[in-house]
Amino acid sequence: MADKPKENSKQNNRLKARLPRGLADRGPAEIAATREMIEKIRAVYERYGFEPVETPAIEYTDALGKFLPDQDRPNEGVFSFQDDDEQWLSLRYDLTAPLARYVAENFDTLPKPYRSYRFGWVFRNEKPCPGRFRQFMQFDADTVGSSSPAADAEMCMMAADTMEALGIPRGSYVVKLSNRKLLEGLKESLSVVGPISETKWLAVLRAVDKLDRLGADGVSQLLTKGREDESGDYTKGADLSSAQADNVMRFLGYSQDVTSGRPVYRLDPTLNEEAPNNKARLDWMRSSVEYGPIGERGDQELRDIASLAQSAGYDESRVLVDRSVVRGLEYYTGPVFEVELTFPAKDGTRFGSVGGGGRYDGLVSRFRGEPVPATGFSIGVSRLAAALQHLGKLESKPEPGPVVVTVFDKDRLADYQTMVAKLRAANIRAELYLGNPRNLGNQLKYADKRLSPCVVIQGSDEKTKGEVTIKDLIVGAELAKLEKGRDEHLQKQAEAQQSVSEDKLVDAVRAVLARHGLGKD
Repeated sequence: MADKPKENSKQNNRLKARLPRGLADRGPAEIAATREMIEKIRAVYERYGFEPVETPAIEYTDALGKFLPDQDRPNEGVFSFQDDDEQWLSLRYDLTAPLARYVAENFDTLPKPYRSYRFGWVFRNEKPCPGRFRQFMQFDADTVGSSSPAADAEMCMMAADTMEALGIPRGSYVVKLSNRKLLEGLKESLSVVGPISETKWLAVLRAVDKLDRLGADGVSQLLTKGREDESGDYTKGADLSSAQADNVMRFLGYSQDVTSGRPVYRLDPTLNEEAPNNKARLDWMRSSVEYGPIGERGDQELRDIASLAQSAGYDESRVLVDRSVVRGLEYYTGPVFEVELTFPAKDGTRFGSVGGGGRYDGLVSRFRGEPVPATGFSIGVSRLAAALQHLGKLESKPEPGPVVVTVFDKDRLADYQTMVAKLRAANIRAELYLGNPRNLGNQLKYADKRLSPCVVIQGSDEKTKGEVTIKDLIVGAELAKLEKGRDEHLQKQAEAQQSVSEDKLVDAVRAVLARHGLGKD
């Protein structure tokens, strides 16, 4: 039997173009939208007196605090590698840990408190799924060196101002405020009834974090024996006693109602979001929840922050005390806050959290061996961009392309390049067509794909007359949709193409750009 002919070896060795899971390419439209967002966020941060700083994407793993306990290899949640002297390096997983290293390294030369902002890509080595990426952008602001509740209040106020600067109206967002010390006090009170291991406490925190999604009954099930969802999947509970679970539910603002014949958790009217009152919420919690001395300190910090915000005009419609805010990162030590969008997405669900932060008094101290208080706030840029596009507050179309100077005669490239140079000198985006110049139609198709507002044409006839032709591609597209012979069609036809003398090139192109609201300096 004859051997089958071998396939072309080059074809077999050809690389397959493929994007790794959990990562995304970004085109001109998304980049332009992100740039617009970032400039608005930057303006608010700078108005609050924060200054920019940049740190590298790669840090020593120990500086990020990402070694596995009692082991000499990094946590699997970060992308890590060893350099040539066997030191572990990692891609940053947020912007806060690198800032802590930067402040510690430059502590003596920086002003204290040190107020800075930064934005950039962060990386998580996690299993990707819809809406969760391995690379995403954050925009942070931090105050290092102040333990004052005014620093935390400013973060909440700045978060509110940022949402409004981006076009999200009051009533469509809320900055939710809580305190890790309340949770630590709650844990302390639960331990009086029975010991709480770290594993059990983590299960409690996960249950609390699911309040918005599962409701009070679902959370109470996760606090005790466990919960079976509609698909039949079972989630093991924290295995708290009924008394312990009841205290956690009161912490969340729910008490048992037995009037229906079976115990049902209902939100206390004092905590109803329809008529929020921060002082009343904190008073209710102080009288209803057991959370010990640590919790009492956290309660007082919340009162101070809420009072400062209120005095500056940020009432409960903008900054609201909410016990359910947990924040997942372990380095938070006190007040924590989260920005939640309250309007529904297209599928009816809420967009939820688009940013958050809190006090982290231990991160810089790891390097210094002395207390260094700090607080910060971080915006998830990609998630917020999706919400802004849903509201129509962020353009999702790419910016117009450059003016394209076409090439009729490749022996006259110097002439065409001179035209491009004149346009650029006048601060007009312009480019010379660099493809095969044999076909003008292909050059016009290229300009259409670039979203160019107009093209410049100079054939031999125009050259002889000392003229150039300006073709308005935007009007040309409108013209194609109009009925021929009508007045509007004739007017558009006159606008779509005109010939001017060579020395009027810049003025003619500027007129086209002005007609479409483009090219403003």
